Amino acid sequence: MKVPTMKIPILKVVIVICSVGTISLLPSCSGSNEVTENDFAAAAENYANIVVASYQDSYDETVKLKEQIDAFVANPTVKEFEACKEQWLKARIPYGQTEAYRFYGGPIDDEDGPEGLINAWPMDENYIDYVQGDSTAGLINNPEEYPDITKALLEELNESFSEESIFTGYHAIEFLLWGQDFYEDQAGQRPYTDYVVDGTASYPERRGQYLKLTADLLLDHLDAVKQEWEEGGAYRVSFLALPKDDVITKIFTALGEFSKGELSGERMFVAVDSRDQENEHSCFADNTISDIVNNFVGIVNVYQGEYKKVDGSTVSGVSYASLVERINPEKAQTVDTAISETRAAIAAIPDPFDQAILHNEEEILDAVSALEDLSDAFADASLELKK
Repeated sequence: MKVPTMKIPILKVVIVICSVGTISLLPSCSGSNEVTENDFAAAAENYANIVVASYQDSYDETVKLKEQIDAFVANPTVKEFEACKEQWLKARIPYGQTEAYRFYGGPIDDEDGPEGLINAWPMDENYIDYVQGDSTAGLINNPEEYPDITKALLEELNESFSEESIFTGYHAIEFLLWGQDFYEDQAGQRPYTDYVVDGTASYPERRGQYLKLTADLLLDHLDAVKQEWEEGGAYRVSFLALPKDDVITKIFTALGEFSKGELSGERMFVAVDSRDQENEHSCFADNTISDIVNNFVGIVNVYQGEYKKVDGSTVSGVSYASLVERINPEKAQTVDTAISETRAAIAAIPDPFDQAILHNEEEILDAVSALEDLSDAFADASLELKK
């Protein structure tokens, strides 16, 4: 996947009287590589613009998902069911790119942040619906204990029994659309008739209600985060008012921890080490490779200061890549090289991921190593920005 090319600002050339009395064409004496407070402020503002644009895309695509789910539940046909799956896959693309904004106590994952309600995984699907070997598993099949399925109930239950007791978010919807995946060459094959009265599973009405409510909740939580980053939003205002070193620390902490700890570690190394597809990110839909690619794209978006929206337009401005280039070109080149090597390593992992963890361990571990090197390069770059 092509990532936007870093834009390096053109140096202003002026006539300079040198100490020996000659005249030369050189960069300004004030130091063309000097990065001002205004430059840092512009980079922070551009970052905030990218954040809100990608959350807006995530919200808009999830609105379409909710509309499609409503249409399917009202008229459960195979065509409407497949359209729900297609839109779920589309909605994952912009959201995957937002995950580079985590790990610094922002509105997505502070003490009250909804990240665990939006994208928590791995999930134990037994808590939601029937599974192989147990046709009565899950909340859907337990009207005696849970007669009324509500948004409040699902929020309350989410992660209440264990870290894997996931009742809400993208992956709950994913399971309700695809079901469990027992196949080498395809994703889960839940039949649309699970939602048809007298179809293939008990409690089709409750299953449809659950599916609609999880989509409603996902919209609620995405909207709450998006509003915090909009013009005049509480978090955006406080974020842009921070000293520039604090802003840099937050942004580069996110880049470093996400690339090394979360993406390369939790999402890739754990899965290949355990050889268990339950540890892959989107195990029901076989969408994990796409998740990894978009997570990486989100990382690069932040550093290079440009986001390509779903409609094809771009949000861009002063980038941290350009500031590092002006301060220390050698460090900038190190980051650029690490980005290129990571992109190539991720592209080399065969799809689907659940088969790659069994047969392509070397390729996955190469990508893990590349992401770790990228994290280290970001750490060095952030130190240059704070000098």
